[in-house]
Amino acid sequence: MSRLEDLRRLAQAEPNDPLAHYALALEHLNLEQWDAAVTAFDKTLEIDANYTAAYYHKARAEIRAGRRDAAKATLDSGMRCARASGDMKTEREMRELWETT
Repeated sequence: MSRLEDLRRLAQAEPNDPLAHYALALEHLNLEQWDAAVTAFDKTLEIDANYTAAYYHKARAEIRAGRRDAAKATLDSGMRCARASGDMKTEREMRELWETT
């Protein structure tokens, strides 16, 4: 069984666990499956809207998929979330990505 299949099963077994969906999304990102990555990051954020790293990596997938405007909107939401939660490191990373997008 592949890592992707393992992560899919984990996300199905733990549908309310944001980490399971985040791990699945990262695997899709690593496999350059941009749309699937965005979908899994969306699920992560649906479960936990304060999962700041998910915004950053979702924007990366959107950029790679050629959806610059969507990435900017994701980064905007993510930076607001990161500021509100005091996650200055992730906010800085998102700002740097924003500036290069």
